[in-house]
This record gives sequence, C-alpha cells and structure tokens, in this order.
Amino acid sequence: MENLISIKNLTNEDILKIMRMADGFEKKKIKSSVKDKNVCMMFFENSTRTRFSFEMAAHNLGLRVFNFDTQKTSLSKGESLFDTIQNLSSIGINCCVVRSKESIITSLLDTNMRFINAGEGTISHPTQALLDFYTIQKHFDDLTDKKVVIVGDIKHSRVAKSNAELLSRFGADIVLAAPDYFQDNSIKNVRYSENLNEELKDADITMGLRIQKERIEENIKFDDYIKNFQINSSNINKNTLLMHPGPVNRDVELSSELVNSSMGSVILEQAKNGVYIRMAVLDMIIGGKR
Repeated sequence: MENLISIKNLTNEDILKIMRMADGFEKKKIKSSVKDKNVCMMFFENSTRTRFSFEMAAHNLGLRVFNFDTQKTSLSKGESLFDTIQNLSSIGINCCVVRSKESIITSLLDTNMRFINAGEGTISHPTQALLDFYTIQKHFDDLTDKKVVIVGDIKHSRVAKSNAELLSRFGADIVLAAPDYFQDNSIKNVRYSENLNEELKDADITMGLRIQKERIEENIKFDDYIKNFQINSSNINKNTLLMHPGPVNRDVELSSELVNSSMGSVILEQAKNGVYIRMAVLDMIIGGKR
C-alpha cells in the first residue's frame, strides 16, 4: 500500500490487515514504525472528526504534523498543486492526508508523495468506511446476510459509496433508503427503497447520512423529507445498531431523542474508533510493510 485512495483499491486481506493493526493499536499491543516522520494535513474542505482524528492518530504514532493553509502557500501565487506537492516531498514530507470537494488525488499520483484520501468530493471516503467496519465488528461476529440500511442523501455521499463497496464484500445486504432525488443508481451490489419504515423493521444496522445542503442545487422540501425519511423512535428497530458518520443535523436525519439515547452512543464510538483506524493506515502507508 503506497497510497489509500479508495476502498476499490484494497483487497479484502488489506482491509482485514488494517482491522488487525487498529485493534493492536487500540490494545497497545503494537508500536509505531513511523516515529519522527512527517505528515502534511491538506484539508481543502472543513472537517471536525476526520481532521482531528487524523491529527490525534499522527501524534499517537510520533509523527510530526504539518498543517497546510492554502491562503498562506504559493498556491495563492499561481503555483500548481502538482508542483507544490513535489516541493513538499523534496523538503521531507512523507505523506499528505488530503480532503477536497473535488476529485484531485489521482492527478497527483505521479509526484513523489504518498497520499491518504480523507474524503474526496462525492466519490469516496475510505477511512470512514474502514472505521465503520471496525465499529461493526465490535458488535457482530459476521456480516454475512446482515441487513444494513443506509438512509438519506445517497447521491452526494462519499460515505455511502465507500460503505456499500466495503460492507457488501463481506456479505452484508445493503439497502439504500432515500427519496428519488437522493438516489444514485451508479452504486452496485445494493437495493434501493423509498419505504423507510418497512426497511427499518428488520435492519441489523441502520446508518443515517447528513443532507449535504452545500452540494444540493435543486429545491428540496425538507418538511417532506423529515416526515418520510427521518430516523426516530417511532420507526427504528430497537435491536438495530444505529450509526452516523457525522456531523448530525439533529431532528433532520435523526431525532435528538435517538442521538441522546443509549442507541446514539455508537456514533461517538465511531469517532473514537476513527483514531485507531487512522493510526493503522498512517503506519502502513508511511512505514511500509512491517
């Protein structure tokens, strides 16, 4: 693994290796192989959980962290991102963690840098899918035939795409529940549904998604969405594992009652597990094979 660009670029064994390493870091059974190396956090898009968990993971590994501010770099003077990356590599940066609104990482792979995708456009968010899988494994021994209902703005969600790719490989039955204006028929190995209440009745795992208002161009009737697609105490299966990648728009995709309940605690568990997953990924990408 020289880079982590997409779940599609990982084999199942790669994924399971990341799970084992994350578990080793969580249980303090393994140590960093990348102490005193250099990582650049290149976030062109706002973030809380992803950015801070990557920084926490890097500090836990003993990496030196450099934050990239586009307004204070030569990009503002007209330098291309490609040339910027080449110079960062020459200075001694070992890896760039990139989050962007557009798909840009693949255009940079001919540089001398290693990359980790921290969320790219509406295409992919591999570390989120990996931490979701890690969280699920703590609650289920096997995903075979488990029903995973992903609810909400599928069209604009890189999380939904990465999770559908990963979880379906390990035997999960993926249902994407969304109104027609939020569906994306390019996603494979899934079933689509507009009947949320019916799908939630036997869902083993329920994953809410944020409505990404910043990416939506059409006029959405949010009152209708809340009425028909909000996950709340009246439609959720009490035995389901409730998940959400964050940030949560309370009383839109999830009711505040659920977020504040014991079922909502898994959302914070996801955030915690993100640190261990990102420690594993950083160690594997920067350190190479153990």
